[in-house]
Amino acid sequence: MIAYIIGEITDITEDSVVIETNGMGFNVFVTSGYQYSIGQNVKIYTYTNVKEDAFSLFGFEDKEQLVLFKMLLTVNGIGPKGALAILSCMSTTDLRFAIYHEDAGAIAKANGIGKKTAERVILDLKDKIKLSDSPDMPSALLKGNDVALTGFDEQRRDAIEALTALGYSSGEAVKAVSKVEMTDGMTADAILKQSLKYLF
Repeated sequence: MIAYIIGEITDITEDSVVIETNGMGFNVFVTSGYQYSIGQNVKIYTYTNVKEDAFSLFGFEDKEQLVLFKMLLTVNGIGPKGALAILSCMSTTDLRFAIYHEDAGAIAKANGIGKKTAERVILDLKDKIKLSDSPDMPSALLKGNDVALTGFDEQRRDAIEALTALGYSSGEAVKAVSKVEMTDGMTADAILKQSLKYLF
């Protein structure tokens, strides 16, 4: 199978790009979260989907996306297009957070993914997900092989919940709160105000 393709983007559609390499053009379905441009030289990690009547390539900017894409395909009811839709609407770190904290609503924001399917993603993958596997996870939050959210004091947890209520993703909220320099007696409101500075 094709592990990755290195070449120049020669065409772009709504959900795919054409990458030319060695005189051949490969049509690759990609997430919508990354902005490609004509003439751009790229290295795309690929997943080959073979059916009786089709041979399709799905491409990703990094191996982390590819790993989660393959994990999503193991979920009953999730095909390549569904997995791609999920990765198009959230970062890999946010997806790990959503699964770990059973946030079906965040996953269900993906095009074509309903709440029941999102709940199935959580049910099937929660035991397989480690937040520490995410390269973007703040080191301050990690303890051993997983994230020490249970070690957050109540004020920090309240600030994280307030940020998510404001529309920020779980990943964005935790990252912002982790950057706040804590002082004795600091309230959740004070943490929230400091955290917002890192989100603008």
